[in-house]
Amino acid sequence: MNGRPTLLDAVRRETPLILPLAHDALSARLIERAGFHAFAIGGSAMLASRYALPDLGIAALGEMVAGARDVAAASRLPFVMDGDDGYGDVKSVRQLMRLYAELGVGGVVLEDQGRSGKQPGDSRSKGVVPTEELEGKIRAARAAREGAEPLIIARSDARPIEGLDAAMRRCERYLAAGAEGVFIPGLRDAAEIERVGAAFRGVQLMLALVDGGGTPWLPPAELGRMGFTMISYPGATMLRAVAAIVDGLAELREAARGGAMKPFDRHAAARAAMDGALDLAAWREFEGKFAGT
Repeated sequence: MNGRPTLLDAVRRETPLILPLAHDALSARLIERAGFHAFAIGGSAMLASRYALPDLGIAALGEMVAGARDVAAASRLPFVMDGDDGYGDVKSVRQLMRLYAELGVGGVVLEDQGRSGKQPGDSRSKGVVPTEELEGKIRAARAAREGAEPLIIARSDARPIEGLDAAMRRCERYLAAGAEGVFIPGLRDAAEIERVGAAFRGVQLMLALVDGGGTPWLPPAELGRMGFTMISYPGATMLRAVAAIVDGLAELREAARGGAMKPFDRHAAARAAMDGALDLAAWREFEGKFAGT
């Protein structure tokens, strides 16, 4: 949508910038109505919602763009989007930057996780590519970018394989290659979080707090003081939505076996939230003005 603020605009409004994940158009609209300044489109949630696929390197660039197009169009907020490994070589990265810019992506996360052993979230990576490979893709992304966005956030999954020192050295090289930010998933304690924050203070520094993950959930304000500028919460929407659907279907299945299905006790609030996100009143007003003319 036209008039979308930049990701840096959002960071200036709220630091650290809280990034809920939008897995579809409705969740993106609800995030905006809830008062957030930005959101993220994560591969795991969107692939699950749109294609019922796991985030194991199955999807290609075209599928990611197709899935993100509807999400991006539903909100004026700036957003960060997964770029995985660029979905190929440097030519694919060039195409990714062009297509992501057309979508209005504010920041793209490019990772050094090996595609053949890709793991979702902050699961332990099975392998990382040589540092030089992502360096080349970052330089290609900078060369392909026509404006200031998408910002390039380099993700290193080397922490469980090579150790934290090696992951930090990789990120230093990625910044030197042209990345504007870094993200090291899988930090295991507050001391590691503080160390990474101190080492990369002054760049766009991302952290993901994953339900069931190993990274401790420190308060956002504390993480901001440590130097982190963007905090994503991948499970804040998708996992809760899945749990609600599972519970509702379990009740309905039990009713089909002879039990009783009770009305949803929060239906009025949920309906009001959905109608507001869909801008139902404005559509009805428009219909009333022009229907039958």
